[in-house]
Amino acid sequence: MMSRMAIAALLFSILSSPLPAQDMPGKKAPSVTMQTPATATVTRGKVGSTELQFRVGAGFHINSNKPSADYLIPTTLRLDAPTDLVVGKITYPPGQESSFAFAPDEKLSVYSGDFDLTVQIRPMSSVLPGKYEFRGELKYQACDNAACYPPKKLPVQFEVKVIKAPPPHHAPPPQSPHTHS
Repeated sequence: MMSRMAIAALLFSILSSPLPAQDMPGKKAPSVTMQTPATATVTRGKVGSTELQFRVGAGFHINSNKPSADYLIPTTLRLDAPTDLVVGKITYPPGQESSFAFAPDEKLSVYSGDFDLTVQIRPMSSVLPGKYEFRGELKYQACDNAACYPPKKLPVQFEVKVIKAPPPHHAPPPQSPHTHS
């Protein structure tokens, strides 16, 4: 069984050495892509959310947001919000527990294929209704069954439409129990 220190040393040597496989014709480089999301509609002054969908390229995986070892680089989303809009909690899916040739006795928490992140957004009650653009980046480290590649940052961009809150519903005033003629 390979110790965590040996795995860390192996990963360090892989990450610090050139990766000729990326430059070889016909060798597919690791990638993560983002599907263009529909514009989310959020009521000003209230918390809403939007779902961001990502896809890890075939034959690769990335560490989850909560990797199983401290030396692994977690997948993280960082967003810059427009003025008067607040990014709340970002919900990451649980990782899939998998083992690989470079550490056959260790289960790693990874994402592969499609995965979604949910982002809470709260427009301040003073924000003007309209469309607002969010920008940021998804930081990840991709690996295949034999090696890990240098960390990458995927640009992330999506829109949120802020609307006014509907007027409060007022119940009609109570009627007098007396009959008026």
